Amino acid sequence: MGKLTGFLDYPRQDEPHEAPATRVRHWREFTPALAEPAARTEAARCMDCGIPFCNNGCPVHNLIPDFNDWVWNDRWREALDALHATNNFPEFTGRVCPAPCEAACTLGIHAAAVGIKAIEHAIIDTGWAQGWVQPQPAHAASGRRVAIVGSGPAGLAAAQQLARAGHAVSVFERQARPGGLLRYGIPDFKLDKALIDRRLAQLEAEGVVFRCGVEIGAAAGQLSAAELLDTFDAVLLAVGAEQPRDLPIPGRALDGIHFAMDFLRPQNQRNAGAPVVDAIDVAGQRVVVIGGGDTGSDCVGTCNRQGARSVTQFELLAQPPAQENKPLAWPYWPIKLRTSSSHEEGCARDWAVSTQAFLPGTGAAHADHVRALRVCRVEWRDGRMHELPETSFEIEADCVLLALGFVHPRAPLLQAFGVTSDARGHIKAEAGVHAGSYATSVPCVYAAGDARRGQSLVVWAIREGREAARAIDVQLRASTLQPC
Repeated sequence: MGKLTGFLDYPRQDEPHEAPATRVRHWREFTPALAEPAARTEAARCMDCGIPFCNNGCPVHNLIPDFNDWVWNDRWREALDALHATNNFPEFTGRVCPAPCEAACTLGIHAAAVGIKAIEHAIIDTGWAQGWVQPQPAHAASGRRVAIVGSGPAGLAAAQQLARAGHAVSVFERQARPGGLLRYGIPDFKLDKALIDRRLAQLEAEGVVFRCGVEIGAAAGQLSAAELLDTFDAVLLAVGAEQPRDLPIPGRALDGIHFAMDFLRPQNQRNAGAPVVDAIDVAGQRVVVIGGGDTGSDCVGTCNRQGARSVTQFELLAQPPAQENKPLAWPYWPIKLRTSSSHEEGCARDWAVSTQAFLPGTGAAHADHVRALRVCRVEWRDGRMHELPETSFEIEADCVLLALGFVHPRAPLLQAFGVTSDARGHIKAEAGVHAGSYATSVPCVYAAGDARRGQSLVVWAIREGREAARAIDVQLRASTLQPC
């Protein structure tokens, strides 16, 4: 905990941010970490609540009261050690995590919750600035080799844990650079890619080898699953859930309708100075984003920076209340209206809207391109969606972005390894810290992250990567010193 009466003495200290009218002119991060005095004041608000529900609200079980107390007492090095004890990459979660820990904060029942995410952000940025974050190579090699397929947060967390345990780790990534959706899905204004490169340098210094531009599969020119299993003692599949959910309605084949990742990835590549193929530029266009989640919000912010004429976002579900019922929801993640920084920059939002058809343009020159959407109002009763009669209307659009989530990993990779899938198409493996955790139906092959659990948060991917690393370590040496 922080100061005994801190939650009574101080209001919540929120992170500063650049004004929307200014930040839409660039692609840089616009929310700096709290300065040390403000971070200490915010940490002082941590209560002596007896049972820190924030620990369980956090998927990696961060030692939140501990590092809050260290920050309040100006002992930043100890705070960093406490943070790294459970989280390999707090600079990622301190920026892009929705902070379920804050939803579980006891103070949040009757006042503004402790700004745990902001404190985490401040701790890790201070640690890097002070030079405290250094490589931690293993003291001795185990003689065992592990291959990790996929370099998103689950794969990177597992790689670091296994390398520090003394195993020789090789990470295979089919894209040109490591990072997965951290690099290619999250816009630069939310996560500076230099932060990823800085961590990759640490991992390489700890012995992790990255092999990019390598596709694993059965096609000609690809590295086969059999070759990996012959070369390595264990294989971890951490490839994410890359298959986007489609919207198969009339007009879907028209030009101008794109999956969200096909829009976001080229922009990140362009920002990095990398070669860009099939970039989508919406400057001067009327854009409709279908999907109200984080990916849809990222599309909104990217459209604003590209100079879209207008941006409209549709959500199939009803508009949630502005304030949750705290006695009913706490300490769980509440359903309430959330306005992201991208929404603040300019966006029309509409709820309980179902898209019925994409409408083509008029005339031979425009007949193959989307002109508008026909949508209708819906009502949710008994867990089912019901279209409301006589509520159809059209909205003009030059570009439509489908941000409807991701359904499962790429089928060819699963087929190449022969692993069993569950009913949703994800790799079947059981989570936990018991014997056989994260093991697939194929011996010595494991799965973690979105490829196993389905589309989820970066912090959940880090947790699963850490636990999978522990399970692999147990298999390779019949014991482990890895934390859960």
